Amino acid sequence: MRRHMLITAATLVLGLGAAAPAIAHALLRVADPAVGSTVTDSPKQLSLTFSEAVEPAFCRVAVTDPTGKSMAAAPLHADPHDSTRLLLPLKPLPSGGYTVTWHAVSVDTHKTEGHFHFAVMP
Repeated sequence: MRRHMLITAATLVLGLGAAAPAIAHALLRVADPAVGSTVTDSPKQLSLTFSEAVEPAFCRVAVTDPTGKSMAAAPLHADPHDSTRLLLPLKPLPSGGYTVTWHAVSVDTHKTEGHFHFAVMP
């Protein structure tokens, strides 16, 4: 009897643990220009694709040159065909290194952030 009660209790605990809601975050999956890459032509825009849909109104993305100057040509916006993708139009980028800093909020309100570098070398 006692063994039966222990098995039942263990089954309930394991079952409740499996039923817990999944905690998801919008993780950066793809960047264009790619993380750590060197491109030969100045990109017209930065594209960031996340693992799940994001809320563009609460996301922030910056591309800066070595002096910290913003290289954005227009405001950040969502890809109208892909809710996981953010687009940032860029000014013409001279040769050099650039830092991308991002802060994303997924549709389920989880926040993620990060940064990476890429370079333009014609």
